[in-house]
Amino acid sequence: MATVAEVALRRLVVDAFTIPAEAPESDGTASWSSTTMVVVEAHAGDEVGLGYTYADASAADLARRVLAPLLEGADVFAGERCWRSLLDAVRNTGRQGVAAAAISAVDAALWDLRARLLQVPLCDLLGRARDRVPIYGSGGFTSYDRRRLEAQLSGWAQAGIRRVKMKIGTHPDDDPGRVAAAREAIGPDVELFVDANGAYSVQQALLLARRFAEQDVRWFEEPVSSDDPTGLRQVRERVPAGMAVAAGEYGWGPWDHRALLEAEAVDVLQADATRCLGITGFLRAAALCEAHGRPLSGHCAPALHLHVAAAAGPLIHLEWFHDHARIEHLLLDGAPDPVDGAIQPDRSRPGNGLDLRRSDAERLAV
Repeated sequence: MATVAEVALRRLVVDAFTIPAEAPESDGTASWSSTTMVVVEAHAGDEVGLGYTYADASAADLARRVLAPLLEGADVFAGERCWRSLLDAVRNTGRQGVAAAAISAVDAALWDLRARLLQVPLCDLLGRARDRVPIYGSGGFTSYDRRRLEAQLSGWAQAGIRRVKMKIGTHPDDDPGRVAAAREAIGPDVELFVDANGAYSVQQALLLARRFAEQDVRWFEEPVSSDDPTGLRQVRERVPAGMAVAAGEYGWGPWDHRALLEAEAVDVLQADATRCLGITGFLRAAALCEAHGRPLSGHCAPALHLHVAAAAGPLIHLEWFHDHARIEHLLLDGAPDPVDGAIQPDRSRPGNGLDLRRSDAERLAV
């Protein structure tokens, strides 16, 4: 265990790795063929803390040039001071987007480092609220044909995951048929979620919500853009009973999450620790949900979220996103596997329990 004299941060090591997708993928507003993972390793004492984000490789450059020199020699356990200094450093650059992603990876690495220095699992350091974190399977990209869509969602259902999510919005006229095919594939007892990624207008979303209700869709994510909280509220107030409207994955910090909650735009707030300023930002999202009486759902990066999800009181579930779960198993030792629709922190390992397999990652380095 480290002593007080060993808690000064020695250095941050930042790398970026680009991982090809299994096949071209798309949602209602974007298409991609690869994903870039920006990894931060924070060194202090004899320990190394690991954090990461999924973002453009420019986030790695910003972390190296701007954030790393700022933190060298800083007290690892002065968490709030470190977090605030990172925010101040990008004030004139802009806190959203690339800067928020870079800060998120650094903050996650520092939290992991603190737990490793204390030789405790991160969920215990944060204050564990649950031992197992429920998940929902997420994929069903609009680029998939019906056969692949059905196979992926039914595969999760057969594996014991009782909630599954599919993408919609690329071709709105086709969406009711795709949703009906998904329902047929998973059966009546698995919850079905849909995610438009902000592709619809308010009127389109309301019209389609009635069609989706025929298939017992319980979750309508970003029916309109999160940049339009008024439109989100209009949809939320008028969708069929039993259908929750969710958004928040593009919240770059507490101010964005607060705006959605104050606008009464969501039934469930989503937060993403790889975007919303790290573990610290995710905890603030949880506190905002507590204050507004709304549940919280974790977005993407299931291995990174696992410990903070286990500690967040209002959390109801975590996204088991196909791309990120695949990448985390490809590059990280300690990535979790679902059992009976949930993932569980390995409390025999300190910190977040994750270690980068450099031998596998180096061939993908940017």
